[in-house]
Amino acid sequence: MQPLIWDRRPDGLRAPAMVCSFQGWNDAGDAASSATDFLAQSLEAKRFALLDTEEFYDFQANRPHVQIDDTQARVISWPSVEIFEARAPRAPRDLVIVQGAEPSMRWRSFSALIVDLAEALDVQLVVTLGGLLADVPHSQPVAMTGFASDPSLMERLGLKSSHYEGPTGIVGVLHASCTEAGLPSASIWASVPHYVAAAASPKAALALLRKLESMVGVSVDVSELEEAAGEYEHQVGLAVQSDPDIQAFVERLERRAEAEAESESPLGPQDVPSGDSIAREFQRFLRQRGIES
Repeated sequence: MQPLIWDRRPDGLRAPAMVCSFQGWNDAGDAASSATDFLAQSLEAKRFALLDTEEFYDFQANRPHVQIDDTQARVISWPSVEIFEARAPRAPRDLVIVQGAEPSMRWRSFSALIVDLAEALDVQLVVTLGGLLADVPHSQPVAMTGFASDPSLMERLGLKSSHYEGPTGIVGVLHASCTEAGLPSASIWASVPHYVAAAASPKAALALLRKLESMVGVSVDVSELEEAAGEYEHQVGLAVQSDPDIQAFVERLERRAEAEAESESPLGPQDVPSGDSIAREFQRFLRQRGIES
């Protein structure tokens, strides 16, 4: 069986951009997957293909689910990577949306499949979304980083370039595969507060969507997500105020963020402790406030 399974082949896509998100290591606070979910729903995206995950997943790490259907039969639902078309008649282009869990193995083959699909659909730009845990305060605007195959695109978007070196996820491998194939690509990442890692972050998802809009020229009504982001910030703020130690920690993060904004140079890591020591305790307060992942 071929890994790429077509439901149908979409016709007439206009200068499409491909938007990809993958649950797991690349998706702190569910920021990237929430952003693409919201985008797909807003544009009434329709699935046209999926990947057979047998070749790419360790099912002990990404377990299938058993469900009971209308006839009371037990049905296995396997992890999947689904591919959607999203028409945006009022925008200059349409979108291809790729969603799924980060694969467990054969990343080069997986990335080659996505690149081949993009070329077959005459995709003009591939954009990957990600969320990363960072020592940033929940009360400040979401810090955005990224990289692109075209430096002028970085400058136009006003993104702070990522200088990260170390282990990477499928997002980094896919971006490299696009670059090797000569396919224009960019990756944008939202920073999620380390001390609230267990909660989904609609605020980070909203920041990704707004940056994506400026990149591909496709906009959707985000008022619902704005309300969710405001409620998230409010509830996390209440939880922070519940504990003086956590509140002091967040205040130090806020002062550092303000200093960086003024000086445009980061302070040394010794100025703010890592969130490791208090992040676990903080999850208790989040659960009490009803904020869950």
